[in-house]
Amino acid sequence: MPDPILSLNDARLSLMGNAGRVDILRGITLDVARGETLGLVGPSGSGKSSLLMLMGGLERATGGTVMALGQDLTRMNEDALARFRREHMGVVFQSFHLIPTMTALENVATPLELAGAPDAFDRAEAELRAVGLGSRLTHYPAQMSGGEQQRVALARAAAPRPDILLADEPTGNLDGVTGEAIMELLFGLRDRHGATLVLVTHAPELAARCDRIVRLRDGRIDDGEPARAAAE
Repeated sequence: MPDPILSLNDARLSLMGNAGRVDILRGITLDVARGETLGLVGPSGSGKSSLLMLMGGLERATGGTVMALGQDLTRMNEDALARFRREHMGVVFQSFHLIPTMTALENVATPLELAGAPDAFDRAEAELRAVGLGSRLTHYPAQMSGGEQQRVALARAAAPRPDILLADEPTGNLDGVTGEAIMELLFGLRDRHGATLVLVTHAPELAARCDRIVRLRDGRIDDGEPARAAAE
């Protein structure tokens, strides 16, 4: 694979619990191509979300390496990681993580302002309109439905024009119809901005839309059902 945008080599994640060390990821070696859409699937507790967090520098590998855009995330300090995410990544979580005291517009614009974007509010408004929330700019999260809040979260992730878009169960808290609408928006954002998309999902219909599927089990890539093209 020429010039992968994400590359993990024997990446491991262990955490200390009350009963001792817990091995969450047990040697993940995986490349993700620029512009690819990768679906991470597997049973609960298999390590899908933890792998996504390693890719985003939100968890630090306790072994191996995690490379993104040619940069070794395992060697960066917290400030450097935060700066790298701000400049190159967008992250969408299952629970929307909006700031309750900020309007939809402020939730999207504030990260852009922190990154020094002079047109932060104009870009934020454009992204909110792109996800169908032009009439909700001044509404607070509590005044919006779950689907609307997830649209705000999508707009916030897409507004910086990220190279990499990471999504952790983006439709997990939504009903079927709303989840389908969010799914269309997510892939639309990928197409519009040309970002590489990595998503964790339990939804077979969402995984099937990915270019490739990787199944995890017990913290490892499942060799019993290897990575495959979604169209196969």
